[in-house]
Order: sequence, then C-alpha cells, then structure tokens
Amino acid sequence: MKYFSLLIICLLFSCGKKEDVLLPKSNVSIVKDVQDHSPIYIFFKVDGKDTIADLNRKSAIISTNWIFNIDKRLPLKTVIPDVIKMQEKKRADSAHKNENAQNYYSYADSIGKNLAFLPFTKVFYKMEKPTAGSFVVYFKKGKQQVFMANQEIKISEILKQFYSIKFEKVPDLVFLFDKDMSYEEYIQYKIILQKDVTYNLDTLPVEFIN
Repeated sequence: MKYFSLLIICLLFSCGKKEDVLLPKSNVSIVKDVQDHSPIYIFFKVDGKDTIADLNRKSAIISTNWIFNIDKRLPLKTVIPDVIKMQEKKRADSAHKNENAQNYYSYADSIGKNLAFLPFTKVFYKMEKPTAGSFVVYFKKGKQQVFMANQEIKISEILKQFYSIKFEKVPDLVFLFDKDMSYEEYIQYKIILQKDVTYNLDTLPVEFIN
C-alpha cells in the first residue's frame, strides 16, 4: 500500500471511540513504502498527573511487516517497554515467523507530503546504562548535539571523533538515549543518524535508554 497524502494524525476507531496518534515529523523519507504490513498503535493517555503509553496491537499479524504508529508526545521511557514487548513476541513466535518481515517506526515527511518509515528490526533495547568499558554516545533531551568522551559534538562527527582516538583496545560504540526525551525527539535523532552516521541502523544493534 502506498501513501500519497501527509498524514500527521492517524485515526483508529475502536468500540465506537475515535483515538488519535500524533506522528513525529521530518523533512526526509528514509523508507517511502512498506508492503504487506500490520499497524501497531501506541496512544498518548493522561491519568491524573501521569502520562501513559496505551498499546493497541489487535491488528498485529506476526508474519507481516509491523508499522509502529506512536504518539510523538510520549516520553521515551513509556514507549520503549511496549516496543520491547512486541519485539520479543515476534521473535519468540517460531510457528508464524517470517524471516523477511521487518519492524518500522512511522513518521510524517513534511516535504514529500507522505508517510515515511524508519527500520529498526534488529535493534535490541535495554532500559539501563551501558556496561563499563563501552564507548558511549549520549543523546540528551533538548540538545542539538551529542556528548562523547566528555565533549559536545555534532552528530555528523561521531564516527570521525571515534576513529580519531587511539585506543589500546577498540571498545564497543554504543548509543545512550535520555529516557525523558520525547518520542518525536528520539525519531529525529534516529533519522539524522541514518543519514549522517550509520546509513544502516542495524549496524549498531543495541540501544540503551536511561
């Protein structure tokens, strides 16, 4: 199925009630079209002073590509546990497993006027700090740049900075994202990383959220 219009709000009708998912926006499409997919929704809910991620997975078919439609207002710490839950469910179901089926985050391309998708199939999330000995790139809430080796640098300079250091033993390069940043900020970071650093996000398969 192709998407030709700019859909900033995805609508789901459940039990006669309309619910909205406000998608993140960017000015570039990483992937423009995904065939044979199932939608997964994570809605923004408020319960008193608490912000809640409300997962709806009713339409998720294991053998298809999964598209995660997640409200941009949610903090990362409430989103990722549900993403982990769904990833584990798909990875564990050997009876219906399709090795070619991928997982994507959806967002709105404000320039191309279409829905766009960001792959994250092989990413494993950990809700903790990286282990000692890792070389950490820290993505802090509200920052345009990242922290690396006690320096604040541009995202596009991550690899240049890493390879300029003379290590006795080259450590694992890991990404640590601030758990309090919004999901929208996280997706914008991921898009920049895809364009300027990794080119294929699966090359750094573990991401830490803390």
